[in-house]
Amino acid sequence: MYKSLIAQRATLLALGLTPAFSSVSHAAFVDDAKGTLNLRNYYMNRNMVDRATQGKREEWGQGFILDLQSGFTEGPVGFGVDVLGLWAVKLDGGRGTAGTELFPVHDDGDPADNFGRLAVAGKLRVSKSELKVGEWSPMLPILNANDGRLLPQTFQGGMLTVKEIPNFTFYGGQMRANSPRNDASMQSMSLNGSPSATSDRYNFGGVEYSFNDKRTQVGAWFGQLEDIYKQRYFEIKHLQPLNKAWSLSSRVGLFSGEEDGRAEAGDLDNKTLTGLFALKGVANTFTFAFQRLTGDDRWLRLNGMSAGMLPNDMFTTSFDNARETSWQLRHDYNFAALGVPGLTFMTRYIKGTNVHVGAVDDGEEWARENELTYVVQSGTLKSLSLRLRNASRRADWGSNTSYDENRMIVNYPLSLF
Repeated sequence: MYKSLIAQRATLLALGLTPAFSSVSHAAFVDDAKGTLNLRNYYMNRNMVDRATQGKREEWGQGFILDLQSGFTEGPVGFGVDVLGLWAVKLDGGRGTAGTELFPVHDDGDPADNFGRLAVAGKLRVSKSELKVGEWSPMLPILNANDGRLLPQTFQGGMLTVKEIPNFTFYGGQMRANSPRNDASMQSMSLNGSPSATSDRYNFGGVEYSFNDKRTQVGAWFGQLEDIYKQRYFEIKHLQPLNKAWSLSSRVGLFSGEEDGRAEAGDLDNKTLTGLFALKGVANTFTFAFQRLTGDDRWLRLNGMSAGMLPNDMFTTSFDNARETSWQLRHDYNFAALGVPGLTFMTRYIKGTNVHVGAVDDGEEWARENELTYVVQSGTLKSLSLRLRNASRRADWGSNTSYDENRMIVNYPLSLF
């Protein structure tokens, strides 16, 4: 009931604001508006190589992501509205090859021919504070919507962002429902890996402080999936220029979590220490990253949510199993140094050890990934990007854990206004 009420109120807000704008000066509402239509074409092929219950997963689809963001009405209290229209059409797939998470899968095992939804959020601004209510795709350290397939994940709820004190940003809010990246429905939230334990309240808050000419930032966050789990996150980020050509960036973070309230997913215990260090030059970037998980459980996150805050979150896996330790070596190259602007290449290798999954108490896994990207720099197709991804993963436990895959992703963002 609450989910439908949020959707109804957000839609009424979007429609109801229209006459209000006619009675005030709404130049900023229109002049500051942004609108894009991203045409995303996504092909994915994953071939299982060992202990597989399904030998091949292969799908191809076309996504349409309409992102409309208004400015705010003028005056001491500004009002605005954001609309996110999502639609995906299957171009090829099925015949026993579903499961790439590009599309929902029906009970008969076949992927949907199409799916999508309309997300609407109203927003209010006073001074340097903003309240947002409705449905959108938040990108926060403990609430990171997943945009790794055709359509992005969305959440319904509300969030307050406050920037009244120089160098400080405060966040607080509550999410009540979640639509994963391959589902058109809005659902209650659960702990990743425990779908039977659900909750309609995810409470969160955080603060970030920047100093040292904004080259250094510290943050502290709290998240609570009511009666399932609670989690804290602390991080420090720093950018250190070394000379005119090179700089060193770093990010160190610590997650700590356990069960909450009635503990409907059971007793939980996880601590995850992460670090990422990148040496960046004109053309080359060299990166080293590590993760170490302790406790009896894997990293705690909402179902469907991206593990993007973990530095070893890859195309293929996240290296976030209980007690797992992993490290990564990565190299990025920008071909603009050779006179080909827009062309970049990335390669990385990740190794994980001491994996605890089920009866396995000393599992190992590794992944090797490459990506070649080209972004058109000018002309009619300016900003169109083509990504070619090739990856391999191997693990010495379970089924469907070792595979080779290829992906081709085309994004063509069209500016509407």
